[in-house]
Amino acid sequence: MSRADSAPANLPPVLRPEHPPIRSLAELADRFGGQVRGPGADVVVTGITLATADLRAGEAFVAIQGANRHGAAFAEQAAAEGAAAVITDAAGAEIAAGAGLPIVVVADPRAVLGELSAWVYGTGADDDLPLLLGTTGTNGKTSVSHLLEGILGQLGEVTGLSSTAERHIAGEVIVSRLTTPEASEFHALLALMRERGVQAVAVEVSAQALSRHRVDGLIFDVAGFTNLSHDHLDDYADMQEYFEAKVPLFLANRSRRAVICLDSPAGAQMATRCEVPYVTITTPAIAAEPADADWTVQIVAEHQDGTTFTLTGSEGRTLTTVVPTIGRHMAANAGLAIVMLLQAGYAWERLVAALDGQRIRAYLPGRTQLVSGPSGPAVYVDFGHSPDAFEKTLAAVRRVTPGRVLMLFGADGDRDATKRHDMGRTAVQGSDILVITDHHPRFEDPDSIRATLIEGARNARPDAEILEFSPPERAIREAVALVGEGDAILWAGPGHQDYRDIRGRRAPYSARELSRRALRDRGWPVPDPVWPVPYPADSTPPSDPERPFQ
Repeated sequence: MSRADSAPANLPPVLRPEHPPIRSLAELADRFGGQVRGPGADVVVTGITLATADLRAGEAFVAIQGANRHGAAFAEQAAAEGAAAVITDAAGAEIAAGAGLPIVVVADPRAVLGELSAWVYGTGADDDLPLLLGTTGTNGKTSVSHLLEGILGQLGEVTGLSSTAERHIAGEVIVSRLTTPEASEFHALLALMRERGVQAVAVEVSAQALSRHRVDGLIFDVAGFTNLSHDHLDDYADMQEYFEAKVPLFLANRSRRAVICLDSPAGAQMATRCEVPYVTITTPAIAAEPADADWTVQIVAEHQDGTTFTLTGSEGRTLTTVVPTIGRHMAANAGLAIVMLLQAGYAWERLVAALDGQRIRAYLPGRTQLVSGPSGPAVYVDFGHSPDAFEKTLAAVRRVTPGRVLMLFGADGDRDATKRHDMGRTAVQGSDILVITDHHPRFEDPDSIRATLIEGARNARPDAEILEFSPPERAIREAVALVGEGDAILWAGPGHQDYRDIRGRRAPYSARELSRRALRDRGWPVPDPVWPVPYPADSTPPSDPERPFQ
């Protein structure tokens, strides 16, 4: 087992390699221009962390200035946990002086954390690492990452994954903490993947990860860009600043090759900024405007359990396959994943042999996931929480639904409030019935959040059927009572998540199970979760009933 020692009860563990390199503190200081204070000449470190709750004996504690206090205030706690040293700035060194630990003083510990972590774990760009495939964009990056892993599995590769939903290491599954882990956590994870024989890793790269140095010290073999739409304006001043935050992934010091989707206007803009060799891809059925791309995704058919599409490129190359979920945007994500693998060096003939005429064998947790049975209303649970995601997913549900479409959603508290009116507008325009509920209120008033969503919806369609129920446990029961055979419910927001954040506490919660329970209570047959794809006869289904064989 990996060193996934106990973490706080409400958070998944941080993983470490079994056999980390042994690094000298003196060499560390010399390599990163640091000054050692205290008796540090003979000290060695076996890891690195930003959090005392995750610290293991023998590791260095990196103390940075936080929003409210300096991390060096926890130096004594780090010492009690067995820290070998503290790495911090000059201000932190003064605070940590009484902890009795050697201190390495650097100008900006956050800025060097990635390179420092890469050196500590031996996971720098020049080290022997698995293939790294990084995807960024507003929507679709989680799906592309899981699709990459699924296709790699069909090619027979040993895979790793880091996404909003999960971390995977050669079949081991761990729930994620952040979309992209902190640099110290990511490099430790990558070192463990290497120990486990992982050959290729799919990584979801958020704008925040690039802005906050979480992927420093890495060079991706292929970077993928999905799209850009309204989101995260709580972190960035405007859409241009948000776009600029994603650009670094496509610079020569971050990636070797790239695939850029032209379905949003930002794709063409990203192509002009890309410093590495790249190819482009488009899905005419969803593109904002016609684009001349190297690869094209053409939609063939849409069904409740999948979307068939044909991928066409230069030199007459073409394959037809099925992505195991609804939506033209999901076909676009799958096409991007396939072309990223081609750019990574996988032979076209090998991809055709694995995919042409077959389903992509990928599990996309909480991505337009059908949780209902063969009769009664179709209920989909989705993670999308932006206006663009609502528009695309509602349209996908509408195309496979003979009856009415009910939209159920809430909005994050203490997050980008500027998109709430647009969320309400998009939701009401794409549905027949709209039900507003709560999501993660965090420390914000949930009544106020719902009021803003309702205001946005009412402004767009004053005569629409708009209902409000709180909490979401009640909302899904009321929603199911409003629909019948041939209708559909799209519950957007919770997706794969198994908690709600209420005033800093993670309350256990599963939209998938709540949906099934509401359906059962109304008398609709709901079978146990089923495998969306067949698994080999000589294999054992995984213990998680939500997860198909991979």
